[in-house]
Amino acid sequence: MLTIIVLAALVALFVLFSMVYTEVLWFNQLGYSEVFWTEHFTRGTLFVIGGVLMAAVTWLSMWLAWRARPKNLGGQTRDTLQQYQRQLEPVRRLVFIGIPVLLGFFAGSAAMNGWQDVLLFFNQVPYGLEDPEFGMDLSFFMATLPFLGTVVAYLISVTLVSGIAGLLVHYLYGGIRIEERGGISVEKAARTHLIIFAGVFILLQGANFWLDRYRTLQDQTGNWAGAMYTDVNAVIPTSTILAVATILVVGLLVVTLITGRWRFAIIGVASLIIASLVAGVAYPYLIQQYQVTPTERTLERDYIERNIEFTREAYGLSDMEYTNYAGETEAEAGAMRGVGSSTANIRLMDPNLLSRTFGQLQQFRPYYSFPETLHVDRYEIDEETQDTVISVREVNVDPNSSWVNQHITYTHGYGVVAADASEVAAGGRPSFLLSGIPSSGPLASEEDYEPRIYFGMNSPQYSVVGKEEGQPDKERDRPQDADSEQDTTYTFTGEGGPSVGNIFNQLAYAIKFGSTELVLSQDVGSESQILYDRNPVERVQKVAPYLEVDSNAYPAIVDGRVKWIVDGYTTTDAFPYSTQSQLDSATMDSLNTNAAMNLTGQVNYIRNSVKATVDAYDGSVELYAWDDEDPLLQAWQQVYDTSLQPYSEMSAELMEHVRYPEDMFKVQRELLGRYHVTNPDDFYENNDAWSVPTDPTQSDSNVKQPPYYMTLQMPGKDEPNFQLTSTFIPQITDSGQQRNVLYGFLAANGDAGTGVDGEKAEGYGNLQLLELPRQTTTPGPGQAQANFDSNDTVSRELNLLRQGASDVINGNMITLPVADGILYVQPVYVQSTGTTSYPTLRKVLVAFGDQVGFADTLPDALDQVFGGDSGADIDDGATTGEDVGGDGTGGDAQPPEQLNEQEQLSEALTDANEAIQRSEEALANNDWSAYGEAQAALDDALQRALDADTALQGGDPDAEGADDAGDEAADGTAEEGGDE
Repeated sequence: MLTIIVLAALVALFVLFSMVYTEVLWFNQLGYSEVFWTEHFTRGTLFVIGGVLMAAVTWLSMWLAWRARPKNLGGQTRDTLQQYQRQLEPVRRLVFIGIPVLLGFFAGSAAMNGWQDVLLFFNQVPYGLEDPEFGMDLSFFMATLPFLGTVVAYLISVTLVSGIAGLLVHYLYGGIRIEERGGISVEKAARTHLIIFAGVFILLQGANFWLDRYRTLQDQTGNWAGAMYTDVNAVIPTSTILAVATILVVGLLVVTLITGRWRFAIIGVASLIIASLVAGVAYPYLIQQYQVTPTERTLERDYIERNIEFTREAYGLSDMEYTNYAGETEAEAGAMRGVGSSTANIRLMDPNLLSRTFGQLQQFRPYYSFPETLHVDRYEIDEETQDTVISVREVNVDPNSSWVNQHITYTHGYGVVAADASEVAAGGRPSFLLSGIPSSGPLASEEDYEPRIYFGMNSPQYSVVGKEEGQPDKERDRPQDADSEQDTTYTFTGEGGPSVGNIFNQLAYAIKFGSTELVLSQDVGSESQILYDRNPVERVQKVAPYLEVDSNAYPAIVDGRVKWIVDGYTTTDAFPYSTQSQLDSATMDSLNTNAAMNLTGQVNYIRNSVKATVDAYDGSVELYAWDDEDPLLQAWQQVYDTSLQPYSEMSAELMEHVRYPEDMFKVQRELLGRYHVTNPDDFYENNDAWSVPTDPTQSDSNVKQPPYYMTLQMPGKDEPNFQLTSTFIPQITDSGQQRNVLYGFLAANGDAGTGVDGEKAEGYGNLQLLELPRQTTTPGPGQAQANFDSNDTVSRELNLLRQGASDVINGNMITLPVADGILYVQPVYVQSTGTTSYPTLRKVLVAFGDQVGFADTLPDALDQVFGGDSGADIDDGATTGEDVGGDGTGGDAQPPEQLNEQEQLSEALTDANEAIQRSEEALANNDWSAYGEAQAALDDALQRALDADTALQGGDPDAEGADDAGDEAADGTAEEGGDE
């Protein structure tokens, strides 16, 4: 039996050792061993200090109580206690050691969790700004106060636990006993013990009272964050009085200890309790209820002003630029002349819908995949910067396949795919700038980039790579070319993970991943490496545990490598007078509905302090100190003096792809719903509160519209910048009503590149808020969508597009401030219901005020809105119905002129169905030429259907009843044409 126990203990120890050992190997390989050892040394030190102090004080308390036990007891009390003592005495030594050790273990484990507070306290850097109440530097509240609170709370727990343990021993050995005739008898030693621990406990409560004075500035329970009138004039003074009172009570306890008369202690403790209730609870309540509430606006004004000032400071809103914007709603001819910089990059390719399109056109093999939401970046092509929709082909491993396939064969994705965000290719497909295998296109440079993606958002749990010399390659790499049936093989040549070339490491990782194959497989050799923890977000979080990491990492081609760019934030919930934000709700929108994937927790301070990159090939991580004025980051730089580089080390090409962080922007826009108001009187009235509109393209009315990246020239600026934008509408009233009119437009400048290594563009990070006049009725996104949906021409033509088993999908609603008003642009996609189908752009919707345009191209839709000539200088690009058949018809079917309009409509719908079927067959066979011809035929058939339907209404698409008649005509021919 003993042998089994020993073996089980050894196995458990080896398992624990394996977990630690593999972590050491991972951090060493990545070059961040400093992070691992600093954190675990600090944790270990706190465990020892916290555990030893709790164990020592508890043991001392118990031992002193046992040593001072009364020797002579008589009567029934003696008999009862002797029964307890007889049962306890054989194991007394074990109990007196075991209980303190067990309590010390729990206390040490709890103390470890405060490792960040401890490091921050000892490495804190002054903020440079003082609070308005106590005149303390703000670093006191972010670093010192949390540390002191943790220490005091720990000492209170030690005092309580050890004191109770000692009193129990006193009771078991008769130092405290219940007399036969009633009453409680307390021996002198027990009385001394009780008074000492009570005195220490009360002194610690006094320290808490003193710290509570400062905590009022962090309070979130009132109508506004921070110390308000009642706190300043009642809570802070009474906390000071109570802190002093605890010292007086301790003095009375000392008197009791000397005289042995309990009434001094009882009077002192009772007085403290009464004072706490009266001064700490009743008095502030009376002040609030009968002095503040009747004149709240006047009395709270100065403190509301503090809340506004410090909340805006904490969230980086204090330097925001306000611009009054006209919000014109009347579209005039030529109004967009000269705003080509804002319209040249209007995003028609919706990154939230194109994943399936990228998959059908660029996946090539089932072991590749694209994420559900693609990314938006910008690249320079022909000396012009163009917004792009970009993604990488990640490996897609069947979880039900063999271990060899999951971890040896399919190890990596291949290549970057990028499309112009504003151009449309034939058939409504993306205009690819980089595509194919091998990669080609306008973005392809003379110097080939490393296209293999070993580290990404969808990488396998782990892969074993590398081979011995002379062995064949084992990794499936890519098709020989886009049309080839043959695949090439490859062997990883970088340094991406720890070695598993020896039996000890193999055994350690076999335990870590629960995989005996790592030991038994002949594919694991002396040159093998194991790649794991491959998600870029998780990888950065692991090497920078003091950061909150943005959930949206994005890829970029930088200096011949594919780099994942990740934003990191320093945060705290201890900033004075600042309103807290709930990160999970603030960062959730229609593209991030999974709370588990978003930031979590509550903060009232946030800075985008770090920009990180993760190499998609070898997983190397670089951390750059981006906001080098952030005092929290400066403190962590002192802790980890080798892991963070100054941003001056960033290359010019990397700078060009840095953008404003998305999650922080979402938090900021939530706060701006109220904190765009800086006048405390207006803020108090809350008569100009805003909210982020819901996404009008989604069926769920509770999800917010996401912010959008786009190149845009903001009003009053000399040149366009890559901006992150969002809109505001009035907040829902108490009656539950909401006007969907636009009140504000927010843009964050995300252009950091200057073309010079290590230099950050001056305007990067600037926030500009356009405020629209309240008397205007500029439509909000929801109202613009309603205008689209209710327009007769739009609804009729979309109904025709829906015929033939096709779905009409509304793309992202882009909002742009142009021509002194607000322009809405929405691409419209069509997708058939086949398994190989994907969305293609068919129409473009445009709105300015209440005017709606609907056409095949953006310029045509703009012209419809702006009196026949918008004045916008936009390249048409390829139209959504461009002829690709080569004969000018887009396909074989010709509209027979001798047929009447009803027959033409019926035949056009039939031709559309046939074209959809030919498209799906061509896709299934990877016959892109046939697919293009079928798509052109579909375009031609749909156009003929629209023409025939218009003719049925007498040539007036807006005539009364036209929509109903069109629907009837479409429905009447659906059966003839086939409803597939």
